[in-house]
Amino acid sequence: MKLLIIEDEHSLSQSMVEYLGAADYICEAVYTYKDAIEKVEGYDYDCIILDIMLPGGSGLQLLKYLKKIRKSEAVIIISAKNALEDRIEGLQTGADDYLVKPFHLSELSVRIAAILRRKNFGGQPIITAGDIQIDTGGKEVTVNDTIISLTVKEYQLLMFFVVNRNRVLSKNSIVEHLWGDDMDFVANHDFIYTHIKNLRKKIVGAGGEDCIRSVYGVGYKMSVK
Repeated sequence: MKLLIIEDEHSLSQSMVEYLGAADYICEAVYTYKDAIEKVEGYDYDCIILDIMLPGGSGLQLLKYLKKIRKSEAVIIISAKNALEDRIEGLQTGADDYLVKPFHLSELSVRIAAILRRKNFGGQPIITAGDIQIDTGGKEVTVNDTIISLTVKEYQLLMFFVVNRNRVLSKNSIVEHLWGDDMDFVANHDFIYTHIKNLRKKIVGAGGEDCIRSVYGVGYKMSVK
């Protein structure tokens, strides 16, 4: 899952990137209102962690802008402001959650996971896609009751396909989702074929349907019920 962290305190931002990255989230970070606008206009994310006080603007202004341009990202506000009226304003403006600084990174991670389950999977911790079952809490994947071992990127790739099941995904969108800012350093997209080939091999090897197919000239599609 891909996160955008909008926080001007560099040490806190870096701590969130490192902690959430270790939890297999793909993290991008910006520190100003202007840079945040450029990111949300150009890219899609699963969840945005948003500070209220930013150089060049307000996090609440940014939240209103997200709603204006009809972006669907979940948003967690993080703020040193603990006043009831600030929390109410943030939630009424469209935030999904509000976390007061200082906070434990483990709590932030749990809240992100809960919001993404509600947003993408109706709050269910166990996701089923055809022959595949995913325990999002334990990050355990089974195919026909057989546990399969996936690399971090294979798991992230599978989750991206499951969230977008029965939709055609371009190679560029897959690269952007899995590598974020680092996609600019990728010379070509040949490695995507290798990751998808390995994922399909593990699913089929456990007796599952070969449900991820290439769409010629476009990208890939997971076809499941």
